[in-house]
Amino acid sequence: MFLSAWALFLTILQRHEFSSWVKFIQHCLVDLSITALTLIPAIIVVDYLRPSLKRLNTINAGARIVMIFSLFAIFAQILVILVENTIGWSSYTIKQLIVETIFTALIVGGFTFVFLWYCSHRHQQLVALKLTFDQKLTAQNDLIKARIAPHFFFNTINTLVSLIESNPTRASALLEHISALFRASFSGSKEISFEEEMALCEHYLAVESCRLADKLQVDWQVPDDDTMYDMVITALTLQRVLEQMLLHVVEMTTETIFMMIVVNWSHHRVTIQVIVKLPVKTLFIKYNLNRQIDFQVQAQRLQVHFGQSAYIQSQINQHQIETIISYPLHDAGL
Repeated sequence: MFLSAWALFLTILQRHEFSSWVKFIQHCLVDLSITALTLIPAIIVVDYLRPSLKRLNTINAGARIVMIFSLFAIFAQILVILVENTIGWSSYTIKQLIVETIFTALIVGGFTFVFLWYCSHRHQQLVALKLTFDQKLTAQNDLIKARIAPHFFFNTINTLVSLIESNPTRASALLEHISALFRASFSGSKEISFEEEMALCEHYLAVESCRLADKLQVDWQVPDDDTMYDMVITALTLQRVLEQMLLHVVEMTTETIFMMIVVNWSHHRVTIQVIVKLPVKTLFIKYNLNRQIDFQVQAQRLQVHFGQSAYIQSQINQHQIETIISYPLHDAGL
């Protein structure tokens, strides 16, 4: 289709030189033949030489590709002119043959050069865009880790100091949780399996439960192991949601807080519900909670990895806070 359209375009450019429709059609067929005999073999040869071209720098590789297309344009022009002379469609002198051949080679070489320059420019733009996304994502990861470290670290140290004297066994278990949590949270991974994220959250909740005098009760409702084995998520996403719930709800009351985490993966979409029951005797102002709970950074990280349909939303009423993490995820086995 492209070859026919290009040949028709070249013929239309020279329409004033033809005295009849027969000449027009003949010249269209000639242009189609030259285009096909140039592009098809040249593309095949370039594809064959692609491994060796990859080892060259951009300028040398581009020069060789331009040369290949120009040479095939010369061969195609000579072959078609000889066929035209043979069947009597036209007659070319040696001088005309040379001029037509050089002109065709220059045109094809010029178009090839412009096309390669455009592709190279677009490739550089895409690489720069990807680098910008990676840098932004790295900065977001560093920001999240920086937020976890200060308050969590000092609170945990204080809890550990008090437990060493009163309950050495529990202090030892707390140290194991702390070690596992910090090792996982500072591993540098941007995307991890959901099992790893869940283990990180369990370590985090175990550490915080010691500090909060066990006033937090958590109920996990997750798929079976085979399903979870294929699930992935951006690192620290669920942990950050749980951290916000602890900071703005659990720490603000002396009552026991019930938290339910429901994980579902169906129709190529993962949905994680974090439901926190608000205490009855402690007053929480809905406006303040909406302003304090912010998952914008985590939502942007999800969208970078899983597409713009990923989101994190929170709904707050008088009885509970429900936060939904949702993102597309196709089964690798499909």
